[in-house]
Amino acid sequence: MAGRKEAEPTAPLTVDVDRPSPLPLDAQQAQVTPGLSPGLRYVKRADSKLPAARVLGPSPNPATNLAIADIALRATSLIARQAVERALLGRAYAPRKARQILRGRSMAQVLLHRSIAKVAMRSIPGALVVGGSLIAKTLYDRHKEHKAAASGASKLAEMAEDGAQD
Repeated sequence: MAGRKEAEPTAPLTVDVDRPSPLPLDAQQAQVTPGLSPGLRYVKRADSKLPAARVLGPSPNPATNLAIADIALRATSLIARQAVERALLGRAYAPRKARQILRGRSMAQVLLHRSIAKVAMRSIPGALVVGGSLIAKTLYDRHKEHKAAASGASKLAEMAEDGAQD
């Protein structure tokens, strides 16, 4: 092709990382892949391993820290979920009966609700389908308010009986 200059081969560029780093100064040099737009440059540290003494968390082992964080978050969300469930049932039922209702749920109901929540959390289309279904069910229940109230009350009464037997 006439009139075009051939690009000169260039050595990889090096830049300093903008944020403070726990790495020594010589390891703060990052390699930038040439040819990409500034917003899409891939930055790779020359030495990305942190010394064990500088790992954040209660344990020097990052896997242990991850397990601790996972358990703490799951326990916290479980406690918060139970509190919300009791509060919602507490509007219409005594606290003792609300606990019995929650204990009376079958394993199939728990697994179904958990799997529906996972579908909703994993993707936007899943969230739209689950959210749309819940809205449709709510509107249907409001349309058939008297039948839905009676049906829901009888199901909760059965669940309370099952929970009282445990």
